Amino acid sequence: MRGIARFWRRAGIRPTGRSQLGVDGFAFFLADVQVGFGPFLTVYLTSEKWTSADIGLVLTVGSIIALIGQVPGGALVDAMGRERTLAATSTLMIGASAFSIAIWPQFTAVFFAQVFHSLASVVTGPALAAISLGLVGHNLIGERLGRNARFASLGSMIAAASMGACGYYLSSQAVFFVAAAMTVPAVLSLYLISPGDFHREEVTPKPKAHYDIIDAVRTLASNRPLLILAGTVSLFHLSNASIMPLVANLITQRASDAATILVALCIIVPQFVVAMISPWIGRYGDRHGRRPLLMLGFAALPVRAALLASSSDPVVMVAIQCLDGISAAALGVLVSGAVADVTRTSGNFNLALGFVGIAMGVGASISTTLAGIIAYDFGASTAFLTLACIGLAAFLAVVLLLPETRTAESKEHESNIAR
Repeated sequence: MRGIARFWRRAGIRPTGRSQLGVDGFAFFLADVQVGFGPFLTVYLTSEKWTSADIGLVLTVGSIIALIGQVPGGALVDAMGRERTLAATSTLMIGASAFSIAIWPQFTAVFFAQVFHSLASVVTGPALAAISLGLVGHNLIGERLGRNARFASLGSMIAAASMGACGYYLSSQAVFFVAAAMTVPAVLSLYLISPGDFHREEVTPKPKAHYDIIDAVRTLASNRPLLILAGTVSLFHLSNASIMPLVANLITQRASDAATILVALCIIVPQFVVAMISPWIGRYGDRHGRRPLLMLGFAALPVRAALLASSSDPVVMVAIQCLDGISAAALGVLVSGAVADVTRTSGNFNLALGFVGIAMGVGASISTTLAGIIAYDFGASTAFLTLACIGLAAFLAVVLLLPETRTAESKEHESNIAR
């Protein structure tokens, strides 16, 4: 912590411990809330005698809204400039959605709860990123995003365990009461953040009389590093998104008695790796540039897919998932840091995050269908090898096309602040 404090002083920014604790708490409890809307929702609706078609429909609607809402959500945060209020409001909307699902598991109610949950979720992510940027500034955003990733991973792991226990010992309905309750400490955490610690000029370098979305989109469309970053991230998720479902399917076939535990470990192991290394990755990116460790994160993906193609031991497959943690930590921290770098002078940080988020979603959406078809026709090993080739293409694109976004100009700006 002393080293971090010295770095803050060198950058001319001294956020209080209380404000940092507030951001840590919000990232932790928000992850707690969101875990309930994952596999637990399918379990709950199945126990309520929903058909697979109805469950698939509400999940698909939520996914579509979350995908197309990325850019409007980011633009809303950029335009309003009231990040804490937006974060609190959208978090309470998510809590209300969870409570509604718990007490009224009817199709119409769950359908609209999923809609409101997705609309709120596309705001909470950009709002947290903007709060983080305003708290520590561009020069330390990697360190802060790394801490966010650590606390989010810890929150996800603890929530998965506690909600699983609630579902087992109480009922699957109890999971959504817990998710709704977790929004209270999430919102309270936001109000630990002192307004005096928030640097508006870091988020919006040039005060705007009004927000022109057309001009903002035109600016992003001419930002070559951002377009390259979005393309490489889309390729990454085209390869990555379907790996875990394929792994879960194979483990279930090969070790049916222990499948639940092994699949859970496949989720927990990467989250543990993310929690351990994310702050270091962010700190390294701030000091030495985003590109080296970003390349490492991309490189881990094709290696992981190739190893899975050659493995038939479920325990070995769990161990291979450590590589997923490396990729998740690198991309989860450094992509947002790179977006902050390339939008430093434009004030369109959250809109750009939404644009990259859409690129991720498009790649992930195609991935599951593509891998499923290949696995069905040619086998899982061929599917893994195909995904490895796509991941290799993403890595080569980063190596050959993506410039370093943490430029000398950024470091000079840091030195000027320190002086």
